[in-house]
Amino acid sequence: MKSYLELKVPIRYEDSWFRELRDLLDGVNIRWQHGYYHITLAFLDFAPDNVNLVPGLTRILEDAMPTVITFDQLDAFASGASRQVIHLTTTDAPKDFLALVEDVRRYFTAEGCVIQSGFRLHVTLGRVQDSRMNVRKLKDIISQVDLPTFTMELAHLEYRVFRGKTLGLWQLQG
Repeated sequence: MKSYLELKVPIRYEDSWFRELRDLLDGVNIRWQHGYYHITLAFLDFAPDNVNLVPGLTRILEDAMPTVITFDQLDAFASGASRQVIHLTTTDAPKDFLALVEDVRRYFTAEGCVIQSGFRLHVTLGRVQDSRMNVRKLKDIISQVDLPTFTMELAHLEYRVFRGKTLGLWQLQG
């Protein structure tokens, strides 16, 4: 079973900087994310069917504090053949959050899960599916957006089956 643990990020599709980004990329084939913004702590390419991961996640998350992240950068990276991901990120990832991510990923691996991708702190905004666009061109365009620096306290986590049901929900309180 494929599944993932995400930290919800309450940005809005209609935020002015997001509208500016979409306007600058008008005419480029992009599948924009509409809601459901999050940071994926771990994407499990395989999780054993006979293991309930929720109790272990609850133990890890019960003492975790809400994460405060200052978002200050729009960026892009290549993802597969002629595809790029436009994302929101930070230049200063909180150390406590990175430690939590490592704890979660270590737990999943110890329980027999397979995680093929490394962790990259990002919030996907859109997936470019346009052969005329490469990462360098995309970054040049993105750099024109007037992104205001903003700080958010993030505390809602959800463990989900990939394209399926929710298996667990948590509210970090510390």
